[in-house]
Amino acid sequence: MLELYNQIEDACTLIRQQWDQVPQAGLILGTGLGPLVEQIEVQAAIDYESIPHFPKSTATSHRGRLVCGVLCGVPIMAMEGRFHMYEGYPLKQITLPVRVMKAMGAELLIVSNAAGGMNPYFKNGDIVIIEDHINLMGDNPLIGINDDRLGPRFPDMSQPYDFGLIEVALENARQQNFAAHKGVFVAVAGPNLETRAEYRFLRSIGADVVGMSTVPEVIVAVHAGMRCVGFSVITDMCLPDALEPANVEKIIATANAAEPKLRSLVMAILKYQASSR
Repeated sequence: MLELYNQIEDACTLIRQQWDQVPQAGLILGTGLGPLVEQIEVQAAIDYESIPHFPKSTATSHRGRLVCGVLCGVPIMAMEGRFHMYEGYPLKQITLPVRVMKAMGAELLIVSNAAGGMNPYFKNGDIVIIEDHINLMGDNPLIGINDDRLGPRFPDMSQPYDFGLIEVALENARQQNFAAHKGVFVAVAGPNLETRAEYRFLRSIGADVVGMSTVPEVIVAVHAGMRCVGFSVITDMCLPDALEPANVEKIIATANAAEPKLRSLVMAILKYQASSR
């Protein structure tokens, strides 16, 4: 981890050459959720390939650029597309953008993803507000010699997702009259989807939704002292006794259709952030 500090500084130097604001929040937009960027008053948009030490996003539907600007009156940095372990990148590199957001000034991280639903009370298109997570990726972005400039050796994970922000999101969903559940997200490495036996196992250990991202970014955000809130859009139901073959096009279409609900939640969080400063 000792190489990260200089890499963060290199990335921040490039970004500050194109954007001189101090962000209050960072956003990570997952599969099919890029349209939220259209709501941002964009002041700079930088391709990942142009930022030192950033990987290249190869995932389907991920555009691959850092968007800097204002949303709901709040200066933000938004990742339009993210990186994944299954693309072959180490977790320290995957999570570098979170550390850059923190170094630029962000104190809040909002993460979103498309996920498979395992809780039978959920359905396609529902939003799950992540209240906790399980890391089954077989790796951790904090492994290695700790750099105390970035965070503590043993960060506490008793509340990785901010309880107050969860309540703000739930209240917004009630006001807008759409389904939003609290749930546990489990992260796996991918890229293959799970077998029926694996879905049974994941459900038995307490997971409501499953995906291939988010957990590394949140671990790093907690390490860096950021508040976090996370949203999963259920894009396919993963019930082992009624399992259908996955259809990537349908998954992306479901995520796109749920984007207005996600947008409402993100904007509610940002308005709360602005009013509480």
